[in-house]
Amino acid sequence: MTTETHATPPKGTGLAFAYVTTLFFAWGFVTSLIGPLIAAVRRVFELSYAEATLTTFAWFIAYGIASIPAAALLARLGYSKAIIFALVTMVAGCLIVPIATIVDWYPGVLIALFIIASGVTLLQVGANPLVAALGPQKSSHARLNFSQFFNSLGTTLGPLLAAPILLTGGVFAADAVITDPAVRAESLRSIDIAFLAVGLFFAVVAAFIFTARKTINAAAPVPTAEDRMSPLVALKSPWAVFGALAIFFYVGSEVTIGDLMTDFLHRPETLDIPVAQAGQLVSFYWGGAMVGRLIGGLLMLTSIRASTILIFNTAVAAILCLVVTQTGGTTAAYAAIAIGFFNSIMFPTIFTLTLERSTAPVPATSGLLVFGIIGGAILPPIAGSIADNSATLNPLFYVPMVGYLILVAFAVAASRAKTHSIAAAGSPGGH
Repeated sequence: MTTETHATPPKGTGLAFAYVTTLFFAWGFVTSLIGPLIAAVRRVFELSYAEATLTTFAWFIAYGIASIPAAALLARLGYSKAIIFALVTMVAGCLIVPIATIVDWYPGVLIALFIIASGVTLLQVGANPLVAALGPQKSSHARLNFSQFFNSLGTTLGPLLAAPILLTGGVFAADAVITDPAVRAESLRSIDIAFLAVGLFFAVVAAFIFTARKTINAAAPVPTAEDRMSPLVALKSPWAVFGALAIFFYVGSEVTIGDLMTDFLHRPETLDIPVAQAGQLVSFYWGGAMVGRLIGGLLMLTSIRASTILIFNTAVAAILCLVVTQTGGTTAAYAAIAIGFFNSIMFPTIFTLTLERSTAPVPATSGLLVFGIIGGAILPPIAGSIADNSATLNPLFYVPMVGYLILVAFAVAASRAKTHSIAAAGSPGGH
């Protein structure tokens, strides 16, 4: 919703910011489960890499389908009601997973993931601009990076906790016969346990936000008639479209690496370690983003421009992808994991840089930016097809390398573009 400039933040702004930041942790945690889940369903359902990455497709296609309606829903319900609705939707999706595994139907798992991700989409459409609005304009980059730090904490803990559950026993046990019904059933129950636990977690977060709804509503920007305009109006702003394209390639690149990292580290030509151990090592990839967001947020409180940091990080990430494609063993493994550190500030920085340059209303711009997350549905299957047709998994890193090079172009363009206050988004005028 359109924000106003305050010399002194409204009462309760800091507390509302703390409440909303818990949401970043919640969706980070569940999103990071997709990586270990890919390795799990690939074995238990005997899938190719391309088929297994349909889990990623089902998850991120929700952003493309649900983001525009989510922006409209946010404008009608307001922040707290929309957030609670999103969390209840996510709980419902988690409860569908056991039903799908009981009937041994892989498409059912994909449907459940789509429903969960639709709830996450609504959370993202609301939480990102809300954090940007809960405080001074000059610190919006740092504030959103700080919230994204907790998102990364969730993505770091996710693989650490989920990999031992999803990737041990059952079809992953020594000498396991995958076609044995009892063996498959054990792995399917592991998937159930993981998602039922996540559903319980979301229910607790929903209850927490419900008790804090008055505080959030008091500090949140007040909806205006402009905020209720169709989210499609953001298509009229070149910078909103450019930002959505940047989000598309960032998320697609990050997810391609994170979701195929488990099998990449497990392969003989890389680290040649048990798949469960490889799954836990993925936490270092996401943990690098967590540390990078903390450091990046602090740097943005200095005189260093956010666009400058984005140029550096995107360029280094592209170089590391090139290193992975040209090497093997520990060199390739460490280079792949290191990309996570440089991914760190990309999403929140692209988001706020775009809000400062878009002439569309903030909710509409936010909805279009979250629509860009659909890149996570498109790029991983492309990389999966490359993996299925290659002797090693190293060539799949060409996909994110191209993505990061496009982000370099976005960062350079943003460094040269005129900006405005986020509060002025949607006001008459152009670039």
